Amino acid sequence: MQRSTAKDGNEDVRRYWNQEACGTARPIVGEVPELSREWFERIEAYRYELEPFIHSVAQFTRHHGQRLLEVGVGAGTDHLQWARAGLECHGVDLTERAIEVTRARLALYGLTSHLQRIDAEILPFPDQSFDLVYSWGVIHHAEHPERIIAEIRRVLKPNGRFIGMLYGRHSLVALKLWVKYGLLRARPDRTLADVVAHHMESPGTKAYTIHEVRELYAQFSQVTATPMMTPYDRLRLPAWLTQIVPARFGWFICIQAVK
Repeated sequence: MQRSTAKDGNEDVRRYWNQEACGTARPIVGEVPELSREWFERIEAYRYELEPFIHSVAQFTRHHGQRLLEVGVGAGTDHLQWARAGLECHGVDLTERAIEVTRARLALYGLTSHLQRIDAEILPFPDQSFDLVYSWGVIHHAEHPERIIAEIRRVLKPNGRFIGMLYGRHSLVALKLWVKYGLLRARPDRTLADVVAHHMESPGTKAYTIHEVRELYAQFSQVTATPMMTPYDRLRLPAWLTQIVPARFGWFICIQAVK
């Protein structure tokens, strides 16, 4: 997990994720041929085994027939579910790798999407273009997440919905990072935000409080921010401890916002 601090903003983030689309690491896919059906099925099985709640949050089939934009398609796992559910799919990602992988994934199932490699801080769509915008665990990697959220609101139709997830700063994951890189290195002065930015995935990763999430989405008419305990919070901790920790200390903050 250890990463250096961002110096070049989104270009550093792009370089990091362009090396390997999220969720496609060798321990997950093994030795099967890249971009094969089995390769994709291993990625999907791993994702939904660790994060089965994605289905209850996204409710893919509920949005049949709607026009969808996914910000940050990654390996295309969720994007495939949207396409299967009969939405008109559009997807953007900061990296060429994610677009390549997602396009190949959909093609295996005879499905298509309008995919573009762009920086989501400036979306190439007219105002009020989409019924639904989805982004799971992506926006917090950007240099200016608030710009992406403003763009999302702009391209949503009136009463359009955003569904997504951001990392939570007051979480067991962030606390474990602080213990490892702060307390045990005689740097207890380091903040949770600092250790997340330096040691979680791509450079400059952000994590938020519930209040900060609501502030980010303050221009929306309705916002629900629900923290969720994850396997990443429970990792290497005794079961008895994680069972008594309230969900508000979970790593994921699931968001529903209506324009």
